[in-house]
Amino acid sequence: MEKPAELQAANYDLVARDTKSVGAYVKSGAPYVWVTAAAISVAFIITVALLLLTAARGLPHFWPADLVQATYKEPGKEQQHLLAEIRSSEEVTTARLLNAGLPVDEKQPLYDRLLLKIANRDLGGVDFRYVLSDWLVERSQPKDATVLERMEWGNFHGFVVALKEGDKVVASGEEAWKGYQERQDRVNDLRGKVRDIEKGKIGAVNYDLERLRLQQRRLELDGKTPERNAADFAAIEAKRKSENEKYEVLRTELDQLNAEMGRDALVMKTVDGQEVTLPLSKLIQGYRPNDMGLFPKIGFFLGAIWHFVSEEPREANTEGGIFPAIFGTVMMVMIMSVIVTPFGILAALYLREYAKQGPLTQAIRIAVNNLAGVPSIVFGMFGLGFFVYFVGANIDKALYQEGLPSPTFGTPGILWASLTLALLTLPVVIVATEEGLARIPRSIREASLALGATKAETLWKVVLPMASPAMMTGLILAIARAAGEVAPLMLVGVVKLAPSLPLDGNVPFVHFERKFMHLGFHIYDVGFQSPNVEAARPLVYATAFLLVLVILLLNLSAIRIRNKLRERYKALEH
Repeated sequence: MEKPAELQAANYDLVARDTKSVGAYVKSGAPYVWVTAAAISVAFIITVALLLLTAARGLPHFWPADLVQATYKEPGKEQQHLLAEIRSSEEVTTARLLNAGLPVDEKQPLYDRLLLKIANRDLGGVDFRYVLSDWLVERSQPKDATVLERMEWGNFHGFVVALKEGDKVVASGEEAWKGYQERQDRVNDLRGKVRDIEKGKIGAVNYDLERLRLQQRRLELDGKTPERNAADFAAIEAKRKSENEKYEVLRTELDQLNAEMGRDALVMKTVDGQEVTLPLSKLIQGYRPNDMGLFPKIGFFLGAIWHFVSEEPREANTEGGIFPAIFGTVMMVMIMSVIVTPFGILAALYLREYAKQGPLTQAIRIAVNNLAGVPSIVFGMFGLGFFVYFVGANIDKALYQEGLPSPTFGTPGILWASLTLALLTLPVVIVATEEGLARIPRSIREASLALGATKAETLWKVVLPMASPAMMTGLILAIARAAGEVAPLMLVGVVKLAPSLPLDGNVPFVHFERKFMHLGFHIYDVGFQSPNVEAARPLVYATAFLLVLVILLLNLSAIRIRNKLRERYKALEH
């Protein structure tokens, strides 16, 4: 049935008056929706831009860039021959160059300055150098220009001359390059066996010998002597002898492998004509970027990234990989999550379900909220003073007297770091869990009690399952904050280079007392403590990008669990 004309006119008139009134538009809430959407969009754009920036600055480090052979002719100085990788380019004013003492033309307003990676740090003292593009002449990209990645001293740039086996030359020129690839693979296989023996088998022997030493020390502290307790000391001595025999066998095998690794060498010639003999045992890989196509370069790029995330660092953390830092970060976050979740949930349960709501409870809530605003370095000082020097020292006195004066738990380690960050993130879990408990209707609690359930059963089987998504939200926020913290960790367990992981094959397998590496501290160390700034800069961006990905992966895992819990208990809310 059609509405009367008078009623339709009234409706149109009403809409016109509401849209013309600014106050009515504001009261409708629409502006706040748009402002919120704009803020979220800006935050999302900034986040994506940050990720793209770190990726753009860090990932090109792993790309096999072409080598440029050129002559550098600086006025008033002897010309130099260079074989280098162009890392970056920037425009510099003439005034700035004149202040630096360079003989540039004052009539030219700008110069293009290049950052070159010339490598060969053991020969020239530096592996990066700034040059002016105008003075870098006679450029070419020779196909046989070779890059060698070394165990130390960084990369080597040059041309292959010969391949030697012992003192005998087995190939020269292009044949030497072809033979090098096969022999380098052989050396890398031997290096893997050496690493397994040193880190695995010999490490296990040393670990067992240290445990035997501590067992003997324990017997001495208990007042036992070799004369009165000969059987106990004889058993320890027999085990020690067995371990020493194992070590001698492994040492012999290790010496043989090292001798086989040192058999071959590669003779290289630098761009200025100097010949250098490089043992293959000191090399990791070699490649010719100017002779590589697109797909081989992509394959090399992906392989370099894999090595970066799976290997240990070298050269003061400016070379190699960051696997120990990734492992330490993930393990610390997991231990922290296991600790903070139950304590946060129990505290929220007490404040919301058991505590009498009054001034005292309100004061506790205010204290919890204020705790979230305490600087993280304060938590680090507390962790060092309480967990390390008080709790850890007393644990050593009670359980590890045989190890004193060398501390076991009375020194910074991954357990104390996890506990410190658990305290740091505890307010987040408490607040999120309490908000989740407050959302559950009182009628659901009353219905459970009316059916004969006790209060504890109601909380355990009804309330907590329904509040579990809020608990996971608190855990997500805790993970996001803890994974990126650095300041407190510098006091309670993180180190520049950890000799071993907190998790290995030696009993008890998980070593909570060990120090560990962390991605956040690795970024700080490489960025501000590295002796080779130019080599470290791209690694800072690459590590930062990886840290964001690790945090994102941890959060996505927690979000997935939260969504499953939310769907599972969604029907109970209606």
